[in-house]
Amino acid sequence: MATLTAWKFPTPEGAAQVEETLLSLQKQSLIQIHDAAVVTWPADRKQPKTKQLHNLAATGALSGTFWGMLFGLIFFVPLLGAAVGAAAGAIGGSLADVGIDDDFIASVRSEVEPGTSALFLLTSDAVVDRVHEAFPAGSAELIRSNLSKEDEAKLRETFEA
Repeated sequence: MATLTAWKFPTPEGAAQVEETLLSLQKQSLIQIHDAAVVTWPADRKQPKTKQLHNLAATGALSGTFWGMLFGLIFFVPLLGAAVGAAAGAIGGSLADVGIDDDFIASVRSEVEPGTSALFLLTSDAVVDRVHEAFPAGSAELIRSNLSKEDEAKLRETFEA
């Protein structure tokens, strides 16, 4: 089963800088990345900039439409405009299938703010201890996941250490 996680970084560049680390970890078979997207929010901007990481070695599992809709729901990105409201109900079931509910959206919205960045990952087969070792101390904070409460608590404990 794939795990969806949302990670917050204390700088606008933090999430994007993790891309190379993820590629390296995937090449070492320490994590399987099915898809990923980055949100960058410079302190002087009204809204964040979003991008799907197309150059990951794995084929993207989620479409740009999925990421666009998710980010539209979270950050009210005007690119989607009225389509967000109209389509939100229609895709609600699809989002719920990968663990995205109102609580997920609200927690990400409250955590990712100007001057920060976020990384959204759809992964499997992670060797969590080794993945953690590859990240600089204190560089990433788990915002939300679709893991059970117990598994999410273990993941938080690992990355807070």
